[in-house]
Formats: sequence, C-alpha cells, structure tokens
Amino acid sequence: MNIATLLRPQSLDTYFGQNHLVGKNGLIRKIIESDSIFSMILWGPPGSGKTTLAHIISKATNSDFHQISGVTSGKEDLKNIIGIARENNKYYKKTILFIDEIHRWNKAQQDALLPYVESGLLILVGATTENPSFEIISALISRCRVFVLKSLDQEDLQKIIDRALIDIDKGLGQYKKTIKDDAKELAIRLSGGDARILLNAVEIAVTSYKEKSITLKIIKDIFQTKSAGLYDKKAEEHYNIISAFIKSMRGSDVDASLYYLSRMMENGEDPKFIARRMIIFASEDIGLADRGALIQANAGFEAVHKIGMPEAKLVLAHICIYLAKSSKSRSVPNALSLVKKAIYDYPNEPIPIHLRNAPTKLMKNLDYGKDYEFTLSNVGPIKNMKFLPEKLKNIKFYEEK
Repeated sequence: MNIATLLRPQSLDTYFGQNHLVGKNGLIRKIIESDSIFSMILWGPPGSGKTTLAHIISKATNSDFHQISGVTSGKEDLKNIIGIARENNKYYKKTILFIDEIHRWNKAQQDALLPYVESGLLILVGATTENPSFEIISALISRCRVFVLKSLDQEDLQKIIDRALIDIDKGLGQYKKTIKDDAKELAIRLSGGDARILLNAVEIAVTSYKEKSITLKIIKDIFQTKSAGLYDKKAEEHYNIISAFIKSMRGSDVDASLYYLSRMMENGEDPKFIARRMIIFASEDIGLADRGALIQANAGFEAVHKIGMPEAKLVLAHICIYLAKSSKSRSVPNALSLVKKAIYDYPNEPIPIHLRNAPTKLMKNLDYGKDYEFTLSNVGPIKNMKFLPEKLKNIKFYEEK
C-alpha cells in the first residue's frame, strides 16, 4: 500500500484543501453534520482529494461504501451493488456508490444507474477530472449536485509533506529525514498540485536515497528534470520568466516568446498554467484585433489537458506562435476599466424605464418596457433609444483600436 493511501485523512479535521466546501461554512461540511447526504459529482484535477472526500462522507454518515472504477467496471458491478443496497434499505442504512472517473462510463452505463439514483436507493458520489456538462448525461447531472474542487495550494501541499515526514505510524517518520526548503518548493511545483504525485516523490526520496535531508538534486533526479533548479526558492525567477514570456508575445517577438516558453517547460512549469496565461493574454492583449485568438488559446488549453506532456509542448508552441504573430489591442481591458470606474463614480444609477421588466399591468401602465417589443416580426426597440442610465448616456467605454 502506497503512502498516499496510508496517509488518507479519515475526517474533515485532517483533510487539507477545499475550504470552500469543507470549511466552517462549507456546504459539504454542513450536509455531513446534518446527515442529509445526497448524490453529487466531485469535479476537480487529479490529486485534489475527491476519493478521500468520498471516504470521509461515507464514514461520517455511517453509510455502506462501495467504490468502483469508471475504467474497469460495468453493469454487472452495478447490479451486485444494487442487490446489497436493497438489503441495506431494509435496515434504513444508506448505500454510497463511489465511481472514480465516472466520465469513462458510456451513456448506456450511466442510463442504467439513473433510476437507482432517482429513487434514492443509491447515493452516488462520482469523481471526474472532466467537465461533467460534456461527459455525464444531463438526466444524471440534474439529479446530482456538482461540486468543483480546486488544485491544492502551496500551503496545503506543504502541510502534506510535513505530515508525511513526521507521522511514524502511517507515514515516513521512522526514517527521521528532513527536506530542505528549496527542495520542498520544487517538489510542490513539479507535482502540479497533485497530492498523490507529491507524496510518491517524497516516499522515493526518503526510501531510495541515503541522505538524511532531501535536497534539490534529489527532487530533480526523481522528477527527471535537469534545469528546474533555476526557479529560486522565493519563485522570483518563476515570475520573471512568465513576465518575459507575456511581454515578448505582446511585443510580437516570436523567437523570444518561444525561448521563454521552452525555458518554462524545461524548468518543469505546469503546462496548464502556461496555457491559462495564454487564454488571459488572448483577451487582454489581443482582444477583438484577432477574433480567433481566444478560440485558439482555449482550444490549446483543452488539447494540453487531454494530451499531457511531453506532446503538449507542441500545442503550447503552436498557440504561442499564433498569439505572438496576432495583431494586438487593449480595447477590451481598457473598456472594462472605464466601466468599472463609472460604476463606482455613479453607484446604483436607476435603470431606464423603457429597459425595465414589466411582468404586471401596473408596470406597463407606468411605461416599464415601453417601445421595446417581442413580436414575431421584431424583437428589440421600435425607435432609437438610449440604453445606459441617464447620467452615463453620453459616455463611451469601448473604443475600436
């Protein structure tokens, strides 16, 4: 049994991350404490704690827990669990079915699950790294609550490392080893927010190396990266390089853009982080000067997510070149900035009467929605009208550049 499994938290008190769901006012904490559990989909990146959370929910609600994989299981597995659930139901015991990688189940398999979730015989907890809207049938989603889990942040991952090195019973405490701060920082970055990858790397560092302290070189050896140490402990170089990358694309220097892109990738930067920054760049620095830029950048992120490294390097280079060569315009962020200023300069300006909703006869008599129609032949204003509030009607926010 690997260390990630051995160290799996048994309660919310020892669970790291997802404070928006399991913190003091988190909904999942509330439903556990009130024992009002319902079917749900946990959507989040690998190693963010989906499986652990499912186990905690089961234990805290005294439910019969069954775990299957969306890759290897099928209708026969479901049939067997349904039989157990029916027996449990006789004694008013809840049955939780946890399906890891539920997006790997096809439509027929998901359809087979539907009536038992709808009747409440099974409480489904599905885990997926893919967008449920695209991978899970709408009828099943409508009977579940979708919870979005985030990648674990640096503080959470630091706590996980510290616990692994200290815990004698389940962790690596018996080896009495430490980890240098720069090595810890690099391990966290190279793990990409995945707690399993991080713990497995720490376990290898402890059990396969004789050194009493885990060094930067050991972490680089484990992750098979030569130059990742160029990212300094305070991550200053990390921010310097991403800044240089963005500025090079903004300056339409393709060669410099590719250089800084490759430098980040060879340093072990998370490719999805780079792809996300390119999506932002497409709207912020290119905008409507090239209407395809945002589409290309978003497609690049999806491709990186689906393919993974090292092939994703080709996708990132492809999009990098496209964005660097594109015409540039700051019209979108400039307009947004002016709008934000106007909102604070003129807070709570009355909505023009002719734009207001008119669900009652009284409101119509007061000219709510006047001169704005919905007919078979026309939808919209029937004469020229202003759409901004009175005090703002002559302001121009967007300027074509």
